[in-house]
Amino acid sequence: MVDTGTMRKGHTIIMDGELYKIMEYNHVKQGRGTAFVRLTLRNVRTGSTTIKTVMAGERFEQARLENKKVTFLYRDDDHFYFMDQETYDQPAVSEEIVGDAAKYMKEGEELELLVYGSEVLEIALPPAVELVVTETEPNYRGDTSSGGKPATLETGAVTTVPFFVSQGERIRVDTRTGAYLERAG
Repeated sequence: MVDTGTMRKGHTIIMDGELYKIMEYNHVKQGRGTAFVRLTLRNVRTGSTTIKTVMAGERFEQARLENKKVTFLYRDDDHFYFMDQETYDQPAVSEEIVGDAAKYMKEGEELELLVYGSEVLEIALPPAVELVVTETEPNYRGDTSSGGKPATLETGAVTTVPFFVSQGERIRVDTRTGAYLERAG
């Protein structure tokens, strides 16, 4: 249990049966009235943000979230299958939870899952991944006016690459923005 005196930004609590991450925490003490705490909370499952006001000293259950190292095995329709590297369990994660991360995941790649109990909440990708360019336009000498050309990567993602990058090359891509970073050696 955690009370309002020990709560901090970034904690995850259970309130009204839902998981909330504390985004902002403001303790307010008015002149004659009792103190209260105004919380800005983000629902971990849905992503919606809400503001709640609670009395000072109120207690909430703190959620125990853990990061599990997993290996991405394969995709089957709208589910992605991973293998826990410690227990060898193979959780199936829906496409809704994976979201845009699917554009940067390759079979056999190591990732982290944020888990509450047995429920997978989100996938943590590394900041950058190496992918092979499977399709791009050929280079044209002297064509530097537009800054880049589109390229399709081995996972199906499309990004803009410099003109000197050709088909079959390995490149590093930022997983947060989808932008080309550099050639991979």
